[in-house]
Amino acid sequence: MPESQIANLVRLFYERARLHPQLGPFFETAITDWDHHLRVVEDFWSHALLGTQRYKGHPFPAHVDIGIQREHFDQWLSLFRPTAIETLPEELADKAIARAEHMAESFRAGLFPFD
Repeated sequence: MPESQIANLVRLFYERARLHPQLGPFFETAITDWDHHLRVVEDFWSHALLGTQRYKGHPFPAHVDIGIQREHFDQWLSLFRPTAIETLPEELADKAIARAEHMAESFRAGLFPFD
């Protein structure tokens, strides 16, 4: 059941993100193969939340040169948090939100070190 909930989280989040006035155009430009992207992101969250071994990469390098702006992180989190709460059991939602917030801070620091 958690795997299907993670898949629901990822798919619902991206449905919402693609409709977001600032994030939508960014995602449409940055992602060319949505099926592949959704599978990779599902694997990432399965690894992060359940400890599965399907995701072996590192998310930061994939995000370095795609035009992310500082404001995208807060917008991403404002969509991610309620979607996690809506789709995951409370314990997994809390874990996912904590991980997402940590990633946002780490990515911000890595992409905008002097801001």
